[in-house]
Amino acid sequence: MTTVAVTGHMDLTDASVPLVRKKLAELLAAYDPAALVGVSCIARGADSLFAEAVLAAGGRLVVVLPSRDYRQTKVKPDHAATFDRLVDAAAEVLVMPHDTADREAYEAANRTLLSRADRLMAVWDGSPPSGRGGGTADVVAQAQAAGLPIDTAWPPGARRTL
Repeated sequence: MTTVAVTGHMDLTDASVPLVRKKLAELLAAYDPAALVGVSCIARGADSLFAEAVLAAGGRLVVVLPSRDYRQTKVKPDHAATFDRLVDAAAEVLVMPHDTADREAYEAANRTLLSRADRLMAVWDGSPPSGRGGGTADVVAQAQAAGLPIDTAWPPGARRTL
């Protein structure tokens, strides 16, 4: 069994989505589908693209939700159908013991992702941490500190909406 967690940017440009989707599929093709487990918080952008790629590759999806109120307070209407479809397709859904989606809840979700992972897939442009904690660069740094192998999925031409 190989468990791959994901971290990545939420703010991908529309033109970047197919590029990232293709790169994720290429990276996941290296794994035996019967032994692949993907762990994701299924937020908009990279997390959901990864979750979809894991399922398309024939792997199992584990969803980690940062808080009990995450769906109601953080999932925007234009992402709700994708979010709900991925929750329904998940082999396992873990909800962190937080009532509210805040920094503490996101950090707990990230710790859970990394604790379950054999590797990390980072849909990351290489930008440094924002200083707010819990972002993509922070998770990459935590994975590096833990000695987890990291695959970066940032294809040529990918951009953020910044």
